[in-house]
Amino acid sequence: QVQLVESGGGLVQAGGSLRLSCAASGSILTINSMGWYRQAPGKQRELVASITSGDSTNYADSVKGRFTISRDNAKNTVHLQMDSLKPEDTAVYYCNAIISRFAGTYYNAYWGQGTQVTVSS
Repeated sequence: QVQLVESGGGLVQAGGSLRLSCAASGSILTINSMGWYRQAPGKQRELVASITSGDSTNYADSVKGRFTISRDNAKNTVHLQMDSLKPEDTAVYYCNAIISRFAGTYYNAYWGQGTQVTVSS
């Protein structure tokens, strides 16, 4: 079993900051990339940011310069620092990790349960 547990969501005013964290636990051999996705009501889930095991990062254009993703490989955790938040950042944020559980097996995608981020204007 693999679990991704998110924390850090909440309600914040526009211009404020939040920090999301996600910890992966269970039968894990190797984690390739980790990332954050979000889904607003009536919209498709979209990539917000991702980071590889070698710390290469990728950001959605809408969050570049405002959000920062980081990870701690020793603790199997990933963080998303969100600054200068806007009302359009309001969504459920999901943690994602590409994990290989056992030697000789393929990588699979795992998801957290989601955490609500609400930005008021």
